[in-house]
Amino acid sequence: MNKETKVRARPAAITLTEAAEARIAELMSRAPEGAVGVKLSTPRRGCSGLAYSVDYVSEENPLDEKIVTAGGTFYVDGGSILYLIGSIMDWREDDFAAGFVFANPNAKGACGCGESFTV
Repeated sequence: MNKETKVRARPAAITLTEAAEARIAELMSRAPEGAVGVKLSTPRRGCSGLAYSVDYVSEENPLDEKIVTAGGTFYVDGGSILYLIGSIMDWREDDFAAGFVFANPNAKGACGCGESFTV
């Protein structure tokens, strides 16, 4: 018997807003030589345990999730995906601050200054 298997496309672990994609495009327009994209990870730090970190990357890691945007490639660290599934990443600027902002349904708490979170 020959059964045809249908594979459903897997949704991205994280959704990027238009503002976040525009910021990635801006970062990639002035990226250091050899950068292939920017990567989101959740290193352990801060008073709540995990923090968001966005950095340039110079090579692809097959364990990372790759999200291709109009402005450049965005990677999500393979070891951080479980903490980020369903998150929305936005870029916000006002008179006093500018930065990526995360709506993370997995976060159970955050520190008072907003620099770190716990799952």
